[in-house]
Amino acid sequence: MSMRRSMRTSKLNMAASLLRLGHGGRRLKLIINEKNQKLISSRGFAASLQSLLIPSNDTACYEAHNVIQNASFHSSCVRVRSKSELEARKEFLLARLDKKKRERVEVWRNMSVIELATKLNLKPKQLLTILHDHVPEGHFYKSKADLINNAEILQDVVKFLGKAPVLIATKVNETDDRDIDAHPRPPPNPEDLVKRAPIVTIMGHVDHGKTTLLDYLRKANVVASEFGGITQHIGAFSVKLGNNDSVTFIDTPGHAAFSSMRSRGANVTDIVVLVVAADDGVMEQTIESIRMAHEAGATIIVAINKIDKPGANVKRTEEMLAQHQLYTENMGGEIQAIPISALNGTNVETLVEAILIQSEMMDLKGDPSGLAEGVIVESRQDLHKGKLATAIIQRGTLRKGAILVAGDAHAKVRLMFDEAGQQITQATPSTPVEMMGWRELPSAGEILLEVESEKRAQQVLSYRKAKEIKSKGLADQQVIKEKAQEQQKLHHEKRRRAYEQGLRSMLDKREKMFVEDNSPKLKVIIKGDVDGSVEAILDVLDTYHNPDVPLQVVHYGVGDTTPNDLELASLFKATIYCFNVRTPPKLKEEAKAKRVPVKHMNVIYHLIDDIKQEVGGKMPTVEQEIILGEADVIQQFNINEKRKKIVVAGLRVTKGEIVKSEKVKLVREQEVLYEGKCNIEICFKSIMYANFVLMLTCFFPLLGSIASLRHIKTEVNSMKHGTECGLMLGDSSIPVKLGDTIVCFKHNLVQKPVEWNPGF
Repeated sequence: MSMRRSMRTSKLNMAASLLRLGHGGRRLKLIINEKNQKLISSRGFAASLQSLLIPSNDTACYEAHNVIQNASFHSSCVRVRSKSELEARKEFLLARLDKKKRERVEVWRNMSVIELATKLNLKPKQLLTILHDHVPEGHFYKSKADLINNAEILQDVVKFLGKAPVLIATKVNETDDRDIDAHPRPPPNPEDLVKRAPIVTIMGHVDHGKTTLLDYLRKANVVASEFGGITQHIGAFSVKLGNNDSVTFIDTPGHAAFSSMRSRGANVTDIVVLVVAADDGVMEQTIESIRMAHEAGATIIVAINKIDKPGANVKRTEEMLAQHQLYTENMGGEIQAIPISALNGTNVETLVEAILIQSEMMDLKGDPSGLAEGVIVESRQDLHKGKLATAIIQRGTLRKGAILVAGDAHAKVRLMFDEAGQQITQATPSTPVEMMGWRELPSAGEILLEVESEKRAQQVLSYRKAKEIKSKGLADQQVIKEKAQEQQKLHHEKRRRAYEQGLRSMLDKREKMFVEDNSPKLKVIIKGDVDGSVEAILDVLDTYHNPDVPLQVVHYGVGDTTPNDLELASLFKATIYCFNVRTPPKLKEEAKAKRVPVKHMNVIYHLIDDIKQEVGGKMPTVEQEIILGEADVIQQFNINEKRKKIVVAGLRVTKGEIVKSEKVKLVREQEVLYEGKCNIEICFKSIMYANFVLMLTCFFPLLGSIASLRHIKTEVNSMKHGTECGLMLGDSSIPVKLGDTIVCFKHNLVQKPVEWNPGF
């Protein structure tokens, strides 16, 4: 009887499940009549014995097979549907009642509507109907090409159809590589080209006057605002020279840490102005700038600066340039070299003329039509404007509202600014522009491309991310394979040793899965004002390799300190380094309460010096030998003490002092014959056999390697420089000869020095 009741209850539940459709607004009250075995309702629908809902106008009953109990329950109102929809709904309901048999469907973020419909064996129109009627926020998707980037919506659709969703990484169709990714356009028609402004990059060694030269050209004073007197950002701006000729200048840092910034400046330029100080000549970053200019294929003009300083030697500077295959006109070459004084403006007009003449000879042209293309030179996070990126436009015209992609970042341009912060409406080739509206910060050096629509941008980003994940997965697989082979080799070696030793029980012991690591580490979080600064700091930190105190970068980013940074620092016990960014007062108080160190720096080598100091404070201690004094053996005495012949050395102290309580060593012809240390072998034997004499022989030197130190007949504790004394070693068997040297020393525990050369 109980079994039959259970079956009836199951049938009743099935009937209820079959009636829960549509999720509409009105609800139905259903009553099961035990006489005619029907589900009675006021709405015009019927349930057949096959559990399929069929619209009916002449009846208001729902049939349910083998249901003989009275029961009442509520179900949602159902809309009248077509036969195909009802068939699909039937399959869904039957599959939903048996969860073990649900079909698994793979979905991924940024999946298009048509891709999801194909996976679910539906037409795109049917899937859009389900999205609009049954899925929250599904009405935002209007066409089959729309991308669904919300994983919850993808999972809800699959679940609604009675299938099990499986979220996977983005799939990449290798055959669609050229169609999915965005690429620069083919070369333009020469007839469409128009004259454009030259792009000139100022390069050279740190403190050779690059920014001072640019200040003179644009009548501004940037040097006064630079921390430590060095440029730490890459800047791009337009300057009117000569007869209203516009020239775009890029100012690159000369500091050793900003090599990547100099490289980006060289790669987007037409002309490189190499600034060399006449007093210093060619320096390390000067050589690097020459190499980068040659690799980029840019024309070089040399500006020999600081000719008004004492010690300036223009001829010597030109000879030094010739050593690096840079032959000036005075040396019989083709490179223009103009001696200038950027501070006083001497010969700067001549340099300007050389730049304009060189650009005229190069006949620089660009294509202002079509979608914009360019290069990101810098990006930053502004407190009020949000994410900003500076770019040089190389082709096309950039306008407000354009959809851009750069690497893994994209933007819809809301506003554009020039170098003075003034709003502009468009940017043509060779124009530097700062753009507002980025969803993510692009990395400096990325190619900037304008695309047709937001949908196209999402497709490009989806493809690029998938490609990156795939390449990273292949690299990770190789690492995992190597680690597995290494672990397997260690396991086999352990088993072999265990069997050889007959210790079968060793194989049954499980090692601890988690071992607490208490070794010293320095964990840091880097926050910078621009992407290039953060990149430069990380490049310098990559040069640190010290196993004693590993350096771990927990997190890095652009912009002011955030609560998330504080939480990470508290969790990982890390130090936050803020480079040219600020920390809000509330976060400062919170950091102080959590004991999280937050350090603000505005010069890169100050930041590196502080990290060096922090690492030095965590370095392990080592014994360091400190020489206290030296004495020469000038005479040898043999005395009898308690019927035992003992050798006594007569000494003259030549350096420092000889201290009785410290250790000494006997040196003969630069070879150490004796050192006041415990004999480990004798100590071990004395402990095993309880030999008191051997124990004394062993431990007596620990009390002091000098047994006796006397001045005339008086026992003394120390003898200073220039005095003579008699000394008896703790080990009387050591022969002492004339000409030997006694060195008195002690060991101090000191911290190991930090061996790190960041390159500056």
